[in-house]
Amino acid sequence: MNETKTRSAAKQARDEVMRAIRRAAISEFSQHGFAGASTQAIAERAGLSKSALHYYIEDKETLYADLIGELMAVWMKLVAFDDELDAPADILARYIREKLRYSFDNPELSRIFTTELLSGGHRLEKFWDGAVGNTNRTIAVIKKWAKAGKIRNMDPWVLMMHLWAMTQYYADYAIQAERMLRKPMTDPALQAHVLDEMVAFVLAGCGLSLATHSARDHSLKPK
Repeated sequence: MNETKTRSAAKQARDEVMRAIRRAAISEFSQHGFAGASTQAIAERAGLSKSALHYYIEDKETLYADLIGELMAVWMKLVAFDDELDAPADILARYIREKLRYSFDNPELSRIFTTELLSGGHRLEKFWDGAVGNTNRTIAVIKKWAKAGKIRNMDPWVLMMHLWAMTQYYADYAIQAERMLRKPMTDPALQAHVLDEMVAFVLAGCGLSLATHSARDHSLKPK
């Protein structure tokens, strides 16, 4: 029994250290990119020595790839539109809300991707095939909607780029958004307002209305 408790305590301690390393790496890579970040700086942020850090991680490259992989997995799951059960308005609204919430909740992690793109995107190569394949399936769904007259006829690729740009803005340009909107982006009321405005805007652009969206989500609105 004592041995089991010891193993459990050791695992808990390791998990806590790994969470600290993850937080430190996200901040460091978000601010400085891969090239500008150092394992020394990550170790200091995590409250570890550099040698202790390398006990827990293989190297900077692997740590960076793990974070990018985590991010891409979340985004690819969000963009998987299943039109068998829900109407286009509900699917689009859900994507916007979930993608935008992710930007609100993980701005630094989202910015790692943007920083990587700005530096040439060389470390994204192994993720592109999966991302493009997923998006192609989503494009096919949007084309199917347009052909059936469920949404207005439009360029589905441009629609996806617009959705991406709008939902990423609040992570990548949070400082500007906060200046212009005169509130912190962590404000729940502001987040709810932005979510509702973006959903209404996109649905209108697709020839849909809020009346066709059967499940508006007001979970972020202040009570």
